[in-house]
Amino acid sequence: MAEIPSRKDNLVIENIQPSVDAGRFALKREPGDTVKITADIFRHSHEKYDAAIAYKYRSERRWRKVPMHFVDNDMWAGEFVVNSIGYYDYKVIAWTIEPADVPTESPIYELRVDPVYARTGTWYEMWPKSQGTDPTKSATFKDCEARLDYIRDLGFDTVYLVPIHPIGVTNRKGANNALHAKVDKNGKPLEPGCPYAVGNKFGGHFDVDPELGTMKDFEHFAKTARSKGLRLALDIALNCSPDHPYAKKHPEWFYHEPDGTIKFAENPPKKYEDIYPFDYYNKNYKALWKEIRDIILFWADKGIEIFRIDNPHTKPFPFWEWLVREVKEQRPELVFLAEAFTRPKMMHRLAKSGFDMSYTYFAWREQKWEFEEYFKELTQSGAKEYMRGILFPTTPDIFPKYLANQGPAQFKQRYFLAGTLSSLTGMYNGYELCENTASPVKEELWDSEKYQYKVHHWDSPVNIHDFVRRVNTAKLNHPALQEYDNLEFHYAENPNLMVYSKKKDDDTILCVVNMDMHQAQEGMIALNMSKLGLAEDAFFFVKDLITDESYVWHGSHNFVRLDPNKAPGHLFVVKKL
Repeated sequence: MAEIPSRKDNLVIENIQPSVDAGRFALKREPGDTVKITADIFRHSHEKYDAAIAYKYRSERRWRKVPMHFVDNDMWAGEFVVNSIGYYDYKVIAWTIEPADVPTESPIYELRVDPVYARTGTWYEMWPKSQGTDPTKSATFKDCEARLDYIRDLGFDTVYLVPIHPIGVTNRKGANNALHAKVDKNGKPLEPGCPYAVGNKFGGHFDVDPELGTMKDFEHFAKTARSKGLRLALDIALNCSPDHPYAKKHPEWFYHEPDGTIKFAENPPKKYEDIYPFDYYNKNYKALWKEIRDIILFWADKGIEIFRIDNPHTKPFPFWEWLVREVKEQRPELVFLAEAFTRPKMMHRLAKSGFDMSYTYFAWREQKWEFEEYFKELTQSGAKEYMRGILFPTTPDIFPKYLANQGPAQFKQRYFLAGTLSSLTGMYNGYELCENTASPVKEELWDSEKYQYKVHHWDSPVNIHDFVRRVNTAKLNHPALQEYDNLEFHYAENPNLMVYSKKKDDDTILCVVNMDMHQAQEGMIALNMSKLGLAEDAFFFVKDLITDESYVWHGSHNFVRLDPNKAPGHLFVVKKL
């Protein structure tokens, strides 16, 4: 028989918004944000009632309350401000005014406040071994340190390092992913191998590659970066080479073939003969999970604030839910980026599982309609409550066909889009030099530093240094470009022109981009003036932060002409007259 409830719930509280999967996962915000909550609240009779939001920082004992107000059709709304990073709890409470009764409470919902650099940043992806001048040997941390002024002066605020650990020798890959690295007459490898094959006789995930220097050298590099205002991100590859100490000390942490040997990694149709993947549910899996947590905390103590996680979609969701929470409860200032170029639902679930930022499909979007559709999904749907997308035009694994053998104009356009569509932007070292020789067999650069020593000619006359600097400086100086979910698209009669804006308080940015880098495009654009904070017939001033051109425009309809030989687009700051 059904039990008669002992609790009096005289009111219904439902449809609390925003929420992620009805409260299963946490909302994400940053310090200073106003959290706006709505809920449907009603009761079975006509007595008057009232409602409030109760919230507290996770470690606090007492709940704080803010009133809610009636909106319409049984909807109530309220808001509160969060100032500290870490976990918050909140719930909606409603009660009858007369006769007074026991308040009705909703389930407790979770909110996580992340550092501001989880929402905004400009990343420079550095391959440490390629920061020198000798194509036959590795650069060092000291060489990397010498590059920091250059990176800072380009306007970047984060240096992202690919794995810096010892690299395996067994089955080491060679140039352009050759199955075997070249060796000298004594069998010593002449090529560095892939840094994602972590571990050799010199150590594993807690160690640095001796070719780069010592741990003290790294600590000095990290200290110098911080002194120049640069934050450090580190790539964590949860893979082991056959030479990793774990292979001998903890063989139970890996998958095994029927004959008992440890199994190599596969991502069909790709095979990785130089890598062993972890088995996250092995018989001693709890020890493995704790070891990975300790790796993260170790490097956090060395000065790393952001962890870019390689291939998180090949690991179980419960592991990520536990790891991110476990780390953030101890070190809430740490941030996690999911490197997952995979199916959409997988990417979204990783974000829900705790990752602060996510890679996106930006590199594969080419047409105007593709950008508008995709970025409306990222910034104007429920995804904005838990997923922050970072835009890299290229990566070591991705070199889109439209950039192959193209000149500076195409490279400028893609960085313009990356730097203005999202508040999170990344650039792979060498992009500013318009390196454009594509692999004949896959969507990658040829002679990639993934598998060999490489020298970049930083002073090459073919470069987009000034352009990158101007885009990054615009983002640094304009709060509108530092927000993630304030993107608005406008109309252009020419399908080769894309128009969008971002607004934060009194700061308004308007972008008009030529989607065709082969010829000039022109036409009328129609602006949604209310989205710019302007009256329909207003005169207003626009100044291009790329070219320094300025114009006075009137009303919503204005003419634009963009020549790709001059600039890929207008990056306008908008001012009322």
